[in-house]
Amino acid sequence: MPAHVALLRAVNVTGANTLPMADLVSLATSLGLSSPRTYIASGNLVFHSPLPEPELVHLLEAALLTHMGKPIGVLLRTAPQLAQILADDPFPEAPGNQSLILFLPTPPPSDLLSTAKNLTNERIALGLREIYIHYPSGQGQSRLRIPAAAHATGRNRNTIAKLAQLAADLDTNP
Repeated sequence: MPAHVALLRAVNVTGANTLPMADLVSLATSLGLSSPRTYIASGNLVFHSPLPEPELVHLLEAALLTHMGKPIGVLLRTAPQLAQILADDPFPEAPGNQSLILFLPTPPPSDLLSTAKNLTNERIALGLREIYIHYPSGQGQSRLRIPAAAHATGRNRNTIAKLAQLAADLDTNP
């Protein structure tokens, strides 16, 4: 049974869309997902399931809608996919906290670079279902807007590396 990582969109530690991670683990357990665990309070869930990705996404999104009272998008990757995403990072020399990976439900559009707005010193590269962005001045200083990211969720490379390790550990020690 493979390990999966669910990345929830628009879940916050405080304010709107607050979802305690204990609630997320309980929700995952109630859905029959095995060995659920979270990493930091921003909607990262690692678990085992034999179900295929589309079914898992639908299952989690439906349960989150019921629990939260509003739609919460879920982007899913397996442990090997996360490892490959890290290996494919075109900006490995960039500090992990300045390197963002945006996860998309589908491949990024080929015209993404021409539709990006307010691009200054940021570097952008396309992955299979990801967008890699290096923010040399920090993400908080950037005014970069990427229309194709409307249904994406992002995590910095440090977070993805930790999630990849947790998922790999779960695969070897269920």
